[in-house]
Amino acid sequence: MMSYLFPMALRSAWNRRFTLGLTLISIALSVTLLLGVEQLRHDARQAFEQSVSGTDLVIGARTSPVQLMLYAVFHIGEATNNIHWQAYQEIAANPAVAWSIPVSLGDSHRGFPVLGTTAAYFDHFRYGEHQPLQLRKGKRFVGIFDAVIGAEVAAKLGYRVGDHIVLTHGSGGLAGQRHDDKPFTVTGILAPTGTPVDRTVHVSLAAIEAIHLDWQGGARMPGFDIPAEYVQKFDLTPKAVTAILIGLKNRAGVFRMQRQVHSYTQEPLLAVLPGVALDQLWQVVGVAEKVLLAVSVMVVIVGLCGLVAVILASLNERRRELAIVRSLGARPADIFALLTIEGLFIAFAGTLLGIVLLYGLNMGLAPVIQSHYGIVMTTHAVSMDEVRLIAAIAGVSLLASLVPGYGAYRLSLADGLTPKV
Repeated sequence: MMSYLFPMALRSAWNRRFTLGLTLISIALSVTLLLGVEQLRHDARQAFEQSVSGTDLVIGARTSPVQLMLYAVFHIGEATNNIHWQAYQEIAANPAVAWSIPVSLGDSHRGFPVLGTTAAYFDHFRYGEHQPLQLRKGKRFVGIFDAVIGAEVAAKLGYRVGDHIVLTHGSGGLAGQRHDDKPFTVTGILAPTGTPVDRTVHVSLAAIEAIHLDWQGGARMPGFDIPAEYVQKFDLTPKAVTAILIGLKNRAGVFRMQRQVHSYTQEPLLAVLPGVALDQLWQVVGVAEKVLLAVSVMVVIVGLCGLVAVILASLNERRRELAIVRSLGARPADIFALLTIEGLFIAFAGTLLGIVLLYGLNMGLAPVIQSHYGIVMTTHAVSMDEVRLIAAIAGVSLLASLVPGYGAYRLSLADGLTPKV
C-alpha cells in the first residue's frame, strides 16, 4: 500500500492545486526572505569590513581603536587630538612605508563631512575587493579651491561639475561658521562605492589651511579678512592632520610598524589594523542584522503554520475521501503517511522555489544594490549557513506536516462514512 501513497498524495494535492499553490507561494516567499536576509547579512558585513581595504594601518592620536576607525574611515565623531605634521612626515619617511595618505577632518558641507587630503588618496585608497576610486565625471582637485564630491553628495544636493559650494566650520550646527568668503568649485564627482566616500567632500590639505588663515580658536578673527585671491601668498603647509592611512612594503612587518608608532616619543599615537578594529565595531553596530534574521525566521514559521492550517481545514472536506481509502484497505498509519507526505511535498516544493527565486532576484538586483548601497551580492553555491537554515526549514516542515497527519490518523472509518447531520 505504501507504494501508492506518493502518487496518491500528488494527485490529491493537484486536485486542490489552487489553495495549496497559494500556500506554496507563501512558503517560497518566506524562504526567499530568510535566505536573502542571511546572504544580505553576510555580504553587508563583508562590505562593512571592506570600507577600506589594502590599508595596513590607520594611525591617529591615542584613543580607542573603534573611535579612531569611526572618524578616520566613517567620518563620524571627532578626534580627541590631531597629529602634528612633523610626525606625519617622519612616519611617511619610514623605510617600511610604501605609501601614506594624510587625512584632515573637522569641516562640513550641508551635513556632509569634508575631508582634506592629497593626491595619494586617489592613487592608493581602496575599498571592497581592492577596488580603486573612479571618477564618474570631471577630474581630481588641482587648484586650492577645487573639490571632488562623493556620489551621494552629488545625488542628494543635485550638484554637477562646475557648481560652487561653500564649506562650513565644524559640523555646521552654529550660525556664522560658514567659509563663504572662499567658495569651492566642484571639479569631479566620484563613482558610487557604497562606502563613506560617497558622503564626503574631498579637498586638498592646502585648501583646509587656506580657509582657516583668518580663523583662530574655531572662530573668525574680527577685523582680519584674507580674500581668496591672496591665500597663495601664505605658507599653506599643514600644521596637523587628523589621521594617517599607510600601506607597507611588506605586510609581514605590520606589527613591527605598529610598535614603532606606539613608542613614538614626540606625541601619543595609536596604530590599528583596520580589519581587527572593524570587526570590533561590527559587534556594536551589527545588532540590527540579528533582529532582521529573527523577523525572517518568524515569517517562515508563519508560512509553515499557514500550510498546517490549510491542510487541517481541508480535512473535514476530505473525511469521505479518506474513509473510502480506509475501506479499500489502507491502515491508519497509511493515512497518517499520506497527509504527512502531502505536507512535506508542499514544503519541499516551496523551499526549492524560494531558492530559485532568491538566485533569480540576486542576479537581477545585484547591480542595483551595489550601485546604491555598495553591497556586493555574490552569486555563489549554497553556503554552510544557508545549508543549516534549509535543514532547519526541512525539520520544522516535517514537524508541521505531522500535525495534519495525526489529525487524519484519528479519523475512524465509521466516522468518515457516517454523514453528519
